[in-house]
Amino acid sequence: MIKINLAREGRAVRGAGAAPVAAAGVPTTGGANLNNVIIATLAVIGLLVAGGYWFWQKRELDERRETIVRREAEAKKLESIIAEVEDYQRRKDSLQNRIDLINQLKQNQKGPVRIMDQISRDLPDLVWLDNMSISSGRVALSGRGLNPNAIALFIENVKNDPYFEEPTVGAVTQVSANPQVYSFDMNFAFTYTAKGAPADPASTTTATTTTATATQ
Repeated sequence: MIKINLAREGRAVRGAGAAPVAAAGVPTTGGANLNNVIIATLAVIGLLVAGGYWFWQKRELDERRETIVRREAEAKKLESIIAEVEDYQRRKDSLQNRIDLINQLKQNQKGPVRIMDQISRDLPDLVWLDNMSISSGRVALSGRGLNPNAIALFIENVKNDPYFEEPTVGAVTQVSANPQVYSFDMNFAFTYTAKGAPADPASTTTATTTTATATQ
């Protein structure tokens, strides 16, 4: 007669089924580790991106600062050059003003000398001048002569002079009988451009300046 130990078989069966159940009840760590790896990887990538962006921004800022410093240096250099040019222009203008003043003084000296030269050419023998003045573009003079004919010749010469206008003559008066001496006075306008000649702007300017100087 065969005896079967059902109790042992039952325990064996229960023992065999308990292992899978126990295995199914224990939590697995593979999925959690994968999630941690993914999160860590994303964090590292984020840090790398943030670091790269920070370095890129820092580089851009440094380049802009260098550009600003370079341009400020160039601006200071240009300001120095501009100041030198302005100083040169001021010195040039000052020198030009001095040259113009010297030329004007020369012209002012030349004007009266030219008038006196013309009058001396028109002055005949037996006539001499006692006084002459130049004012407001006119010449006023007084003199004496040994006879009225010599005085009349002088008046005619002034009238025909291309640089003088027709004179206004005062009275011719005898001032001495032995020898005979006659006094006279007259005035006339003058110009630095001969009658009938084209006007010269430089001469006109010189005449105006000479007249102003003579008036003073």
